[in-house]
This record gives sequence, C-alpha cells and structure tokens, in this order.
Amino acid sequence: MTEVRFSNIKKSYGSLEVLHGIDLDIRAGEFVVFVGPSGCGKSTLLRMVAGLEDITAGTLAFDGRTVNALSPVERGIAMVFQSYALYPHMTVFDNMAFGLRLAGKTRQEVERKVQDAAEVLQITDYLDRLPRQLSGGQRQRVAIGRAIVRDPGVFLFDEPLSNLDAALRVATRMEIAKLHERTPGATMIYVTHDQVEAMTLADRIVVLNQGRIEQIGTPMQLYRDPENLFVARFIGSPSMNILSGTIVGAGKLRMPGGQTISLGAQAAGLPTGTAVSIGVRPEDLEIVPPADGMFEGTVSLVEQLGEFQLVYIGAEPLVAKVDGLIHVNKGETVHLAAPDDRIHLFDADGNSLRGRNRTTPVRSYYA
Repeated sequence: MTEVRFSNIKKSYGSLEVLHGIDLDIRAGEFVVFVGPSGCGKSTLLRMVAGLEDITAGTLAFDGRTVNALSPVERGIAMVFQSYALYPHMTVFDNMAFGLRLAGKTRQEVERKVQDAAEVLQITDYLDRLPRQLSGGQRQRVAIGRAIVRDPGVFLFDEPLSNLDAALRVATRMEIAKLHERTPGATMIYVTHDQVEAMTLADRIVVLNQGRIEQIGTPMQLYRDPENLFVARFIGSPSMNILSGTIVGAGKLRMPGGQTISLGAQAAGLPTGTAVSIGVRPEDLEIVPPADGMFEGTVSLVEQLGEFQLVYIGAEPLVAKVDGLIHVNKGETVHLAAPDDRIHLFDADGNSLRGRNRTTPVRSYYA
C-alpha cells in the first residue's frame, strides 16, 4: 500500500508553466481519477508520478519518501498506456513475463504470477497467442496483466480505454473496477477525459483545468455540489444548464431576456445589481402542470433516445432530460420544475454560493 503526496508540484517547458502548484494527498489503496479537458495537465501530472517527466518545482513523495530523483524502475509503479505497448513478436505469456524475467524471478515464480493475473483478467486461453491475434479489448487486458504481475505499489493508467469501441470500453472498464476490488492494497491513479469513466471508477475525482485543481471529491460530491461553474459544466452529461442574470431586489433575478426569477431566501444578502448564475441539471428538470412550473418556454428540438429524451427549450437553449414515454412536440409550450435543493447558485466569478436556503420555489418565463 502506497500513499502518494504532491506538494506544490510545478512543471514548466522553458518559460511556459503548465502545472501551477499542485497539492494533493492520495491515500494508500485509493482509486483516484484525474479528469479534465485536453491540455489541462492531467497526463503530464501522471507522467511525473511515473518518472517519465521531470518535476520543475515541488516535492513528490511515496509513503513520505521523496521520489523526485528516482528513476521509473525505482519507484515501484506500473503504467498502462492507451497504446497497449505490447511486443508484437512475443506471445501474451512472454509479454506479461518480460518484466519479471528482467527482474531475475525464477521460472516457477514467473509462471505462477502470469497464470494468476491471466485468471483474474480472463485471458488464460490467450497466453500462447500473439498480440495481432487479439481484439483491442484483449490486448488492453494483456497490458493490464503485465502491470499486475509486478505487484506494484501504484498502478498508473493513462487513458487506457481511448482506443476501444464503445462496447469494449464498457467491458474493460468493468475489468479495471474488478481489478481494484481484487487488489485492495494497490493505489491506482487513472487519467481520462471521459467523465463516465471517472464517475464509475473513482473513489475520488480530481478535476483539472489549465494546470490547476478545480475541485477534489467523490463522484457524487462533484455531481451534487460543484464548487464552481467549470466543475458544474464539466461533470454531468448533458452538462448543467446555466442561466445568467442580475439581482434586482427582494430576492429576484432578472434574466438577459427580461424574465424575472424569484429566488427568495437563496439571494438573501445579495445587493441589487449583483451578477449571479443559476444552474440546474437536465435530469433534475421535469415537465409539470403550468401552476407548478419554474420555467416556461417553447420546445425547439426533441431528441428521442428510447428510455429518455432530451427536450431543448428556447434559443439558448434550456435542456431537460425527461421520460422517453412523455409526448413532447417541437413548437409546443412546456412548463418545467426541479426540486428546490437541486437549484445551484453561483456568483459573478463562477464560485458556488453555498449555505443559502433553497426552499423558495423559482419561477420564470424562458422563451
């Protein structure tokens, strides 16, 4: 079991700083996912853990021991890449055994470790095959198996599912989740731009943006209580609806189109003229009778997806994810509402306004 600590970690390429003082503690045995848009620094951070990138400033420690100057082989880590990185002329068995043989393990130990890992990953029948004879999902399992046999203190995954089709991504994601259950002592750090992978695999998620940490928390903490607009928009699919406006007094918010929303106690203490934003997730909205509606508008598009449908309202638009059996037509007027505790309020800088009472219904016309 290995604890990983980042203390004011910075990375620069010449005069360009790409990581701006990362502070993070990863508990031993924890599954942590780095997530964020392309270029946010997540893969660079992972490669620094692996020893494949130099650390410009700050300290990286494993179990309290600084590892900045250690080579990858001295760190006790194993890394799984999106490209598989298998030797094409070697069988599955030999690919998985390669590192063990380099380490001078006995033949009996090599065979035992490879067989044990193959059983965990259900690739025992493929041990005599070459990589070209395997599917993409099978190749990725071999790459994971090669990591397992080394008994690393830290597993590193760099977008391992990116090259797989949708069905194989789901299957391999399940295998990685099972691997974590079967190796509870191993610390796992996983990089992805796919929030579904992050939400389903992580004990905690680290949301990165432009080389900085935006928020750290469990999947449901990020989903239910985003600290800022970036996290609110990034976590969740479809992304959270964000409506901007200005406080006009008496707990009311004026929207850009002139509509007025009554915020009540949520806006207590906010002076007139304060710019704020309201956030509501599409799946928290439901179509209701006119008297119960928070938002009212004209349907501009309906995307029928079977179990549910996405209803787009207005020109901006506002998006609602509702039951697929409800009849909704383009051009009709609908009324929407969400539970009061699912309405998010953000200040002009995009930071969440917490601790405000959310018991007062919100009403608006959104055309």
